[in-house]
Amino acid sequence: MTETTTSRTDIAATSTAGDKTGSRARAIRNPATGEVIRTIADSTVAEVDEVVRVARAAFESGPWPRLPRSERARYLLRVADAIEASSGMLFQLETRNNGRPITETKAQLSRVPEWFRYNAGLLAAQRDAVLPSDGPYLTYQRRSPLGVCAVITPFNHPLLILARSLSAALATGNTVVIKPSEMTPLTTLALVDILRDAGLPEGVVSVVTGGREVGERLTGHPDIAKVTLTGGTEAGRAAAVATASRFARVTAELGGKTPIVVFDDIDPRVAAEGAAFAAFVAAGQSCVAGSRFLVQRGIYDAFVEALSARASAIRIGDPAQPGTQLGPLISGVQREKVLRLIATGIEEGVRVTAGGGVPDLPAELGDGYYVQPTVLADATMSMTVAREEIFGPVAVVVPFDTEDDAVAMANDNRFGLGAGVWTRDIGRGHRVADRVVAGMVWVNDHHRLEPSLPWGGVKESGAGRDAGQESFDDFTWVKTVVVRTAADDVDWYGSTEPGRLN
Repeated sequence: MTETTTSRTDIAATSTAGDKTGSRARAIRNPATGEVIRTIADSTVAEVDEVVRVARAAFESGPWPRLPRSERARYLLRVADAIEASSGMLFQLETRNNGRPITETKAQLSRVPEWFRYNAGLLAAQRDAVLPSDGPYLTYQRRSPLGVCAVITPFNHPLLILARSLSAALATGNTVVIKPSEMTPLTTLALVDILRDAGLPEGVVSVVTGGREVGERLTGHPDIAKVTLTGGTEAGRAAAVATASRFARVTAELGGKTPIVVFDDIDPRVAAEGAAFAAFVAAGQSCVAGSRFLVQRGIYDAFVEALSARASAIRIGDPAQPGTQLGPLISGVQREKVLRLIATGIEEGVRVTAGGGVPDLPAELGDGYYVQPTVLADATMSMTVAREEIFGPVAVVVPFDTEDDAVAMANDNRFGLGAGVWTRDIGRGHRVADRVVAGMVWVNDHHRLEPSLPWGGVKESGAGRDAGQESFDDFTWVKTVVVRTAADDVDWYGSTEPGRLN
């Protein structure tokens, strides 16, 4: 067995990750420099099984699912306060591990406590439904936790995406096994320590580390009642197949090719500034990153010029420095993929109006995985770059003529996670938002999120929703209770009056 992070009997979490060397050692790198930050041992299949066993025992015999709701809510509020108190450490660790600029990391992670407070509030306010019934019956529903839930998180937003699912799963009384991305486990492991210090009962939250083999064992494990996964479409499809065999639940937020529709009634400079944020935040490594910009011909040239100027002015550099606006991609493999897709776009006829390659940076960043913010103009919907998810700082711009054309082009893709509409015509904004097939649509904004907003997609972008009341409810199962309140006895076969049978 690998070493664990447990040290006393009131532990909140068990981890099979440790600083190790050997055949299962995995180097965790700083993508800004390529340097090894820490070495983590991948969990074995046997260790995954043991962690799930402990989590099941904690669910079946431990106090967590049986705590009064008010007490469980207090635990979540304590966790939120503890995360807030540790925020400085978490900001720096996540920036170092996934390369996101520290200003973006602070803006995102400062909101993590909100998810725990929101779900604590839902728990405190939860009401069981009383259902209408004919005759002398009182019918009501009770919600119960599912059991052991697995939360599998990606490299791009490790802590925020974890908080969305973890807070809801804990609030509803489940125990949880987390598998972070093998590239960015460090803030998840730090959160385990925070949970331990908050005093959660033993086995309530556990962590396993590693790659595909660990994820497959977790999603296929017979004792996992629900899987929440954020990742690629193929990983989501595999998880759906694995869970379907035992009728376990799955929530999957998967790939995207987010269309941003820009109409000619808006100032092209204003739209371009919003578009730049949609395309280049997190170096474009977001499932809802604006990657297809459908721009009406009346402002097309002005928009391309404004977006290209903004992209060229973005400050690239060390993500730990507050002046940096764009950091590296997560790995050399991802950088090569993005550069290949840019080259494919050039071969297919796009016009590169900004970026297109690797930036010239100081020597200490020379081994980092950087790509320039790139604008590919004059694309068509048949081109690879307009259809495939790039997952890098690349904006593809396509012209359109009419509103109907824009909607048809926006929907002409296998993904359906997010979409954006930029217009000064509020009626048009509502109209297009209604017609676009996507789980989330922003009008004159992008990436806006709240704990109360359900997050998820349609088509090959996944199934189910994270956050909001929907996520909270989906970590429970519903029992309907029918109570006969009449004073007389029930004797169906001895009665001379016709009865009612449903």
